[in-house]
Amino acid sequence: MPSLATQSPPELTALAAVPETHAWVALHDRPYADDRVPVVDLARPDAARLIGRACEEWGAFQLTGHGVPVELLRRVEGQARRLFSLPSAHKLRAARRDGGSTGYGSAAISKFFSKQFWSEGFTVIGSPRDDARKIWPDDHEDFCGAIEEYSRLMNDLARRLMHSMLFSLGLSEEEIGWAAPLKAHHEGMPALQLNYYPRCPEPDRAMGLAEHTDSSLITILHQSSGVAGLQLLRHGGGGPRWVAVEPVTEALVVNVGDLFQLMSNGRFRSVMHRAVVDRTRTRISVAYFCGPPPELKISPVEKLMGPDQGPVYRGVTWPEYLHLKKKLYNEALTSLRLSGDKE
Repeated sequence: MPSLATQSPPELTALAAVPETHAWVALHDRPYADDRVPVVDLARPDAARLIGRACEEWGAFQLTGHGVPVELLRRVEGQARRLFSLPSAHKLRAARRDGGSTGYGSAAISKFFSKQFWSEGFTVIGSPRDDARKIWPDDHEDFCGAIEEYSRLMNDLARRLMHSMLFSLGLSEEEIGWAAPLKAHHEGMPALQLNYYPRCPEPDRAMGLAEHTDSSLITILHQSSGVAGLQLLRHGGGGPRWVAVEPVTEALVVNVGDLFQLMSNGRFRSVMHRAVVDRTRTRISVAYFCGPPPELKISPVEKLMGPDQGPVYRGVTWPEYLHLKKKLYNEALTSLRLSGDKE
């Protein structure tokens, strides 16, 4: 039987009701809150301190002053809309195959659920050109040019953010130096996920993307302006609650990933998040995943341990962790906790 990624999906925008294959019952599993996700201007002299506070208290923040041209954000979003507006049969020319990582298809986490998501995805690792040629044999340059330029700028921004986050933890310039290989790795292997959430006739019965944490060090997300859909799980007094990330003009959303939680020995926590859908408007998001070079083992930084505290997690490479995540989903990070530190 073919995988979900290679089956022709229903044309979701043409449906007058949510079919049982896409009907979820756990949308209101937790209360909602009106908390505001922190907004940090990277140009501020105290940006590193504000970023550190947001990462400790939220595991996420919205970022302004990042230097990515708004024209490029619009161009990338426009190319994503161009892709997802094609007929299903056309998009399936670049379908993600079983065991594959790139191309068009459903979210990788869909295998953990009996119901399907109200969304479509397109994954780019390295160059987008091979998959783009399958879709547009003679007209792929605009798409590829936008994706490649966006990946380059995201790589530069990710390194700046990593520096600020590590600096906020009290690490020196010399101790931060290990992060330099991120540049060489991601110049050759950018990892981008384009997501499309069509309008939905019954948004209270459909799920755009189920709750999860990211496997990365950090994730940088551009989302459509004027259409809220991303929700973060906020912990604190009163118990966990969902908080909507209302789009801020020209801002990018930054999420702490599992590997940064591991590296910070739990100081920064990866944020649980999900995507919901809208009755009248479609939404696009573009996620850039920043991770370490594949050969680098990520372990808790010794300086971040208290005087009577050892490492909370055992070290792991990114490929090893991705393998764990595919098997254990949201329990992958917990499986790395050392004896006596189980949550």
